[in-house]
Amino acid sequence: MSLTLRFEQLLIVTLCLGLVLESNANLSFIFGNTTLFNVNFKSPAWLGRSLPVVNNVRIDNDVDPNILEDSHLNTYGLIQKYGYPAENHTVVTDDGYILTLHRIARPGATPVLLVHGLLDSSATWVMMGPGKGLGYLLYEQGYDVWMANVRGNTYSRGHTKYTHNHAKYWDFTFHEMGVHDIPSSIDFILKKTGYPQIHYIGHSQGTVVFWIMGSERPEYMKKIIYMQALAPVAYLNHCKSPVVNFLAEFHSSFILKLIGVHEFLPQNEFIVMFNQLICDETTITKEICSNVIFLTTGFDKYQLNETMLPVVVGHAPAGASTKQMQHFGQLRRSGTFRQFDYGWLRNHWRYNSITPPDYKLENVKAKVALYYAENDWLAQPDDVEALSLHLPNVVAQYLVDYPKFNHLDFIWGVDARDLLWDRMLRNMQSIDNEHFRDNLTA
Repeated sequence: MSLTLRFEQLLIVTLCLGLVLESNANLSFIFGNTTLFNVNFKSPAWLGRSLPVVNNVRIDNDVDPNILEDSHLNTYGLIQKYGYPAENHTVVTDDGYILTLHRIARPGATPVLLVHGLLDSSATWVMMGPGKGLGYLLYEQGYDVWMANVRGNTYSRGHTKYTHNHAKYWDFTFHEMGVHDIPSSIDFILKKTGYPQIHYIGHSQGTVVFWIMGSERPEYMKKIIYMQALAPVAYLNHCKSPVVNFLAEFHSSFILKLIGVHEFLPQNEFIVMFNQLICDETTITKEICSNVIFLTTGFDKYQLNETMLPVVVGHAPAGASTKQMQHFGQLRRSGTFRQFDYGWLRNHWRYNSITPPDYKLENVKAKVALYYAENDWLAQPDDVEALSLHLPNVVAQYLVDYPKFNHLDFIWGVDARDLLWDRMLRNMQSIDNEHFRDNLTA
């Protein structure tokens, strides 16, 4: 057995032990002269923060009785089940990726494109059910709702040349999503609806890809009526996410190969089974499940309808590339919002520079609203405010008036409508009225 293989096995065991140690246990792992771990698992300061166990869980008693069924239905099936007009559409990007757009169809109405976050999919906008999903709410407010799925997720795993079993298929990061996926999706929607512009709502990575589209393909800014950014991410200097901080600290490809050589956290039968075992409504381990889900994003049990956890884990994680996760770690480590770092030699060949170029945020000229929260581990207020200084057309900026509001509460929060969504809808209506007046005078 090679030294490298033995090291990999030891590290895997060490990482697994970290999941079962007592909450105040210390763990040290030393290889040669290098200390890889020396942390207290209740408070791993180098990861950003600890995850306290809270027992006063709030359960929403008014939950749908078909939770188990919803955990297995796809986005189309969920929309159709609850009596809304569901459609599937296929988009082929100019670099060959085959994407799925889901639609809650209201022909003739103004289109709005919803773009999900990291490891997520179109299901995120509807899986909480009518009255609790932003996709349904927008439809009921009179919009034609389109929901994107970026390359590599559950619904967008096709390619004109490669299968998702090919390494070449996974050679992408969120850069390619912003340059290819989102522009292709926008063009498809405009052609299908006959509208010249759309509304855009992005969550987390769904904001990252918009900034990249504006930077690299600024002509698309003219196709946007209004961009609303939920938990906007660009700079990660104050990031508290343990996962992102781990990727920034241990940035060798070896670490990522432990959790997926090309695809990060693949959505296979084993992972689905394991997640549902942890999060089944009858088990006593729902606290553990909550910690796993929120390890990346932040923690607010009061806004989580824990009864819906089987639905959440039935749809997420939905897939991402290892390179994509590396890129997030690079942003954290570099403190800048820039393209993927291939190392100085490949950078010089690819970019004609030994360092990657920064994204040109000054090109993002569409009207933008930024919504952010204090308890968001990924989109910390200081980083969002830094982002706002680089965007040329921020017309609204709002810190959610609830200190515990976290990264996933923007889309799944029990009180998200009262705390945020109603404000978003008022802003959209105001922009629509302004847009209508401008068109009359044009």
